[in-house]
Amino acid sequence: MKARSEIRFVLNDRDVTLEHVSASDTLLDFLRIDRRLTGTKEGCAEGDCGACTVLVGRLQNGVLRYEPVNACIRLTASLDACHVVSIEYLSGPSGKLHPVQQAMVEHHASQCGFCTPGFVMSLYALWMKNADPTEREIETALQGNLCRCTGYEPIIKAAMAATALGSPADDALTQERAAMTAKLAQMQDGKRVVVSKDGSRCILPASVDDLAAVLLEMPSATIVAGATDVGLWVTKFLRDISPVVFLSHLDELRQIDTSNEMINIGAGVSYDESREVMSDAYPHLGAFWDRIAGWQIRSMGTIGGNVANGSPIGDTPPVLIALDASITLRKGDVRRTIPIENFFIDYGKQDMAKGEFLESISVPQPAKNAIHAAYKISKRRDEDISSVCAAFNVTVVDNTITAARIAFGGMAAIPKRAAHAEAALVGAVWSEATLIEAAAQLGDDFSPLSDWRASSEYRLLVSKNLFRKFWLDQQSETTNDRLSA
Repeated sequence: MKARSEIRFVLNDRDVTLEHVSASDTLLDFLRIDRRLTGTKEGCAEGDCGACTVLVGRLQNGVLRYEPVNACIRLTASLDACHVVSIEYLSGPSGKLHPVQQAMVEHHASQCGFCTPGFVMSLYALWMKNADPTEREIETALQGNLCRCTGYEPIIKAAMAATALGSPADDALTQERAAMTAKLAQMQDGKRVVVSKDGSRCILPASVDDLAAVLLEMPSATIVAGATDVGLWVTKFLRDISPVVFLSHLDELRQIDTSNEMINIGAGVSYDESREVMSDAYPHLGAFWDRIAGWQIRSMGTIGGNVANGSPIGDTPPVLIALDASITLRKGDVRRTIPIENFFIDYGKQDMAKGEFLESISVPQPAKNAIHAAYKISKRRDEDISSVCAAFNVTVVDNTITAARIAFGGMAAIPKRAAHAEAALVGAVWSEATLIEAAAQLGDDFSPLSDWRASSEYRLLVSKNLFRKFWLDQQSETTNDRLSA
């Protein structure tokens, strides 16, 4: 296949062409060091604080979408055919403050100012998407931005006041959208992209078929979708991840298809992109999805990546296991589909051969008489790693439990079903006492470890308590009416 040997993208209002790019080069370093755009700050270097927030626009099925991302862990090679917007672009040619910036000034929403550019960029993304947000929507948009001195109240007030100072319809990104869409479409030439620097190599396959071919050629390559995990390998562990094969530009992996029986999610679909379809089918997942990291990570991170990296504390695997999801793996032209629970073998070990990649996830539509819940326990409510994650899928017919799928994360070396607890439920009466009795079986299902997130005793206790919470959460009039219908 004919390959292109340069990365092409737009930075604010300028075209950028890079021939020499390393697998470990980050967007943050490119902005601050290469282009001296120092408004974007470096704080945590792991996607937690939001000081490095920028917008990245990309075409998806021909439509230009802008998303807030963490520049500190966004790898430069992934930016091909994208539009990067930094804080310096908001003022426009006139130099006048943007409405979001002006609102921050008028509401005294900045003290030391270090975090302010990141807050502005997150609020800018929200303002473009929803010019009249509720306080809760603002709080959700700011989950990935940490402020240590100003306090969030004036920042929230600024967010609510921004629209009075200007309309998104007059914004530069809106005014130039058609022209930018055409420019980015021209950059998408359908070629494989291969760039390197100092012996480090990056590959952007031309298609999913080309991805399969690349991985047959380089079966030990590092696969990068959102880089929300791999990015830390670079910034925190200084790991050599070359050669890297990038996926985020492949529209074929970013598709969601639904039918009466199944929700099929491409492995490259982000948390943010999957939220609506998952919460429409399973309403309990709306609030759960909003507790996965912050908006920037939800924009970058993918469902496929969260599954494929095999973490025992990943947020989506327990949910997907409880919902009886399956995954399709591909090597070359050969595909195989397995239950997602069978994918996780042991800590750091998954049922994936060299040269194989996760192509899609299939989630059954809700079954009749099924009751669902998902819980995340963490030290911090927003933007934190799970200490314990639990997902319930219990079928009740005529007040009797006829089926149960209950999965936990953080309780073992892999995300895992609570087999003994499930067995105690099936055939029993749907009642609080039944759930408490089933919870008592968790000691036979799990022997959790103690670490800095939680002790073994705490994990076991809280997992048992979640059974009672599951019962209490179902005791609404709506639920009781549904079960008796």
